[in-house]
Amino acid sequence: MALSVHGNACRQLLRKSLRTVSCLPTKRHLGHGDDTGFALVPIPEITAFIERCMTAVGTRPKHAHCLATNLVMADYRGHFSHGLNRLDMYVHDVETGITVSNVEPNVIRESAATAYVNGNNLLGPVVGNFCMDAAMTKAKETGIGFVVAKGSNHYGIAGYYSLQAIEKGLLGLSFTNTSPLVLPTRGRKVTLGTNPLTLAAPGKDGDSFVLDMATSAVALGKIELANVKKEKIPSGWGADSEGKECHDPEKVVSGGGLLPLGGSEVSSGYKGYGLAMLVEIFCGILGGAEFGPNIRRWKDTTRVANLGQCFIAINPDAFAPGFPERMQTLLDICRTTPLAAGETEVLVAGDPERKHMRKCDKEGGIKYHPNQIQLLGELAARLKVAPLATKK
Repeated sequence: MALSVHGNACRQLLRKSLRTVSCLPTKRHLGHGDDTGFALVPIPEITAFIERCMTAVGTRPKHAHCLATNLVMADYRGHFSHGLNRLDMYVHDVETGITVSNVEPNVIRESAATAYVNGNNLLGPVVGNFCMDAAMTKAKETGIGFVVAKGSNHYGIAGYYSLQAIEKGLLGLSFTNTSPLVLPTRGRKVTLGTNPLTLAAPGKDGDSFVLDMATSAVALGKIELANVKKEKIPSGWGADSEGKECHDPEKVVSGGGLLPLGGSEVSSGYKGYGLAMLVEIFCGILGGAEFGPNIRRWKDTTRVANLGQCFIAINPDAFAPGFPERMQTLLDICRTTPLAAGETEVLVAGDPERKHMRKCDKEGGIKYHPNQIQLLGELAARLKVAPLATKK
């Protein structure tokens, strides 16, 4: 099974998902918000810069390209926490040898509809592309492809893989376990990761449902930012070292932990806890990878991650005919439902990202904060590569 290197730019991969919908700014919109004074960088330059940095530390060019398209996809869709912001982490992992780039993933065991893959400690997007390609091939042949991997690393946004499936008219799902950051309901020790999951389902004329979410109430970075600003955090985000919900970010990052989606038990946090367990079962348990608290701590690079990941592709033609039409009907019903008082629109998963992508296309690139450009310039200088070229 050959590793597929995705050579198209992110915009080409997502072209079918850019159907025009009404996506006015909302408090839930992803992205930078007011980006006045930010630096604009064309997408091809961002891709090339990531490749320059990664190959400078010994990454194979095709592996560097896999990573670059993944990180650019995250920023293009407005998920800036998982894009260029993470480049130094990947550089460090390859530079120190804690992640390798001298082999390829391989299939350990497979059947007509399944495959069990060893990621061989490669960059997560390299493993992810290999597995999603296998799942899609099997789905076209048998109706479903179910691929589980061990020996992987941080693989970027989960939606990057489910989006590949809808480009082929398939439903795509992906799951990954992560470093332990989340307290189980009624517990006081971080035991599970933020364990994201994604489902992408095709509608008509390039429209789609694209769910890409963590199973924790919020990302760790938001609590860290609140701690720096000395601001209180909302209810349901985190708990202290005793496992009690709190509003002090310092207590969360110093011995406490994130709460599962839903927050505390009284507000249904046990449901997010259950979803995190679901992801863990599909990934660490089914794949024989590290799981739960056995996974290395976040930012600990003294040992390999050995993450478990799962990739599923489903061919809707194997079931009732007319899936895209029915999917589109549901999308349209949700978007046109009567509005609650004070609201301007109802969105479905994927709509805020489409708005951000159209904004990037209109402006001719992606905007980054000047501080981030400065940090990337320092990285380029250290690696002795050409700095990121911003657009005037």
